Amino acid sequence: MNNRPKEISEKFVQIIEDNLQDLINGKSDDYLDIHTIASMMNIHATHLSNTIKDTTGKSPCDICNEKTIELAKALLSTDISISAIAYKLTYEPTNFTKYFKRHTGMTPSIYRDGLLKENT
Repeated sequence: MNNRPKEISEKFVQIIEDNLQDLINGKSDDYLDIHTIASMMNIHATHLSNTIKDTTGKSPCDICNEKTIELAKALLSTDISISAIAYKLTYEPTNFTKYFKRHTGMTPSIYRDGLLKENT
């Protein structure tokens, strides 16, 4: 059995996670796009996209969004301001709020308030 598609998908996820950590840690200012990631992996962007879709059932964009929201939620459990989180993730604060709400059904501040209530 050919494990290459699984390896490609795992490498893609690792690159996304590393890029998000680099953004948060100030080591990068750019959110990598599919073409850049494909180039880093020495494959064509279409092949990368199709492989990820075939192995995970999700588009590369869906995976990026999931990982970004996962990290945003973790950051919202800290005392970092919402606007600082937005900038770290390469968003203007108002766009980050819209993005977060589109993917979670609530604003970052409502999410954070819910976390605070859980911990009291």
